[in-house]
Amino acid sequence: MTGFMTSTTSPAPSDRAPTSTTFSRALGTAALVGIGWLIVFGLFLSPNDRVQKTGVRILYIHVPSAWLAYLAFGVTGLSSAAYLWKRTRSLTWDRIAGASAEVGVLFMGITLVSGSLWGRISWGTFWTWDARLTTTAFLFVTYVGYLAVRGLGGTHQQRAKRSAVLAILAMLEVPLVHFSVTWWRPLHQNETVENGKLSGLMLFSLFVGLIAFTLLYMWLVLHRQRVLTLLDQVDDQGLDVAITERRNEAVAVDVTAQEVSS
Repeated sequence: MTGFMTSTTSPAPSDRAPTSTTFSRALGTAALVGIGWLIVFGLFLSPNDRVQKTGVRILYIHVPSAWLAYLAFGVTGLSSAAYLWKRTRSLTWDRIAGASAEVGVLFMGITLVSGSLWGRISWGTFWTWDARLTTTAFLFVTYVGYLAVRGLGGTHQQRAKRSAVLAILAMLEVPLVHFSVTWWRPLHQNETVENGKLSGLMLFSLFVGLIAFTLLYMWLVLHRQRVLTLLDQVDDQGLDVAITERRNEAVAVDVTAQEVSS
């Protein structure tokens, strides 16, 4: 075990992970700076909206979290497709898919909560069953189900295959959510950025949120896929230990039987 080694020599470069601790720390620092930047611009420097007043500040969290959820689920789908394709089949793609889906569920949860708060200010109610809200909630539940499927029994390869198929099917819901405001004309307003409803510092604050949340997403996925890799290694070692114990039991039974017969 490396934890009991007394040597202070550092591992060879070839033994280090492709994503070094230095890189992950720099990425985490950048994400932290971005979030602080968003807080300053979103709460203090950005002006109130003419119609929404202070309620517009919720959009600096709501819109970036929704877009990052889309990105996370897209990465999950593409990574799942990479696993199913024989030329690129690797459990690394499955772990990236799983890590991205977990972070995507987190961002989608933030989207639903922040959207409910914005709805209370703008509509007078936390929730209404219009097309955008309903499809978003259904997408959230779908990926919660995807994570549950990943937790079912079986080998790593069985987990990766069934999860990949479900992830590709679930990704088809993302365009349904995004275009719901166009196809069904719900109570939810049309896309804020595309229609030029924000400008100046308000638009800048929104893009600060996109940058900060993107950096946070990358940092979370990086560390989560590392954890998933360690969990798979623990499972593999546990299986090896169990097989060795069963073989030792079989040898012991054979030795006992020989002694009895002799």
